[in-house]
Amino acid sequence: MVSAASKRIYHDGMAPVVRALLRTGVTPNTLTTIGALLILASAVAFGFGEIRWGGFLLLVSGMVDTLDGQVARLGAQESRFGAFYDSTLDRVGDGASFIGIAAYLMRAPDVRWRDAAVVLCMVGIVAALLVSYMRARAEGLGLECKVGIAQRAERILGLGLPTLLIGAGPGGLVLTVIVAVLTLLSLITVGQRFAHVYRETAADVQSRGTTSG
Repeated sequence: MVSAASKRIYHDGMAPVVRALLRTGVTPNTLTTIGALLILASAVAFGFGEIRWGGFLLLVSGMVDTLDGQVARLGAQESRFGAFYDSTLDRVGDGASFIGIAAYLMRAPDVRWRDAAVVLCMVGIVAALLVSYMRARAEGLGLECKVGIAQRAERILGLGLPTLLIGAGPGGLVLTVIVAVLTLLSLITVGQRFAHVYRETAADVQSRGTTSG
């Protein structure tokens, strides 16, 4: 949903920041750690009902998360452990955001559809983790799997921006709708990635069938 052109403009705009970070000697893993701490702080803010602060911290964490990869590439500091570390903490962040929101929805007064909203958070966690796992598993099989309408950038923007600008809404309604939409988009992305990998691997089955015949 976030276009390639938009991502390119954003990365170009952040280039001076990346160069400044390289001059200070900040490592990619340090930035990864800072980004993870910010997203955990965001989850805590959500849990205590500071919804706008939660949205703000989530957006800042997303910005930091984009910097570690750029610093690694431009500073020739890419490593297999760094990639593993970044991916692992990203998954922690995916789960933490929804856990914080679920904690708020369980405790806040006058939340409409409380039980349904909490269940949606649970489904959202599973769907977000599945989106990331499917890409990692496909790439482990030698396939590219970046398809889908709701990848991590879309989830961060889709949750961070509305909560920063609007908050939870009356009875937590706005927050519940955001969670429902993001969960639905993540489930659609799961389906898109499943279909993509199926199409890419269908030739394997046909090849074995031809060889056996």
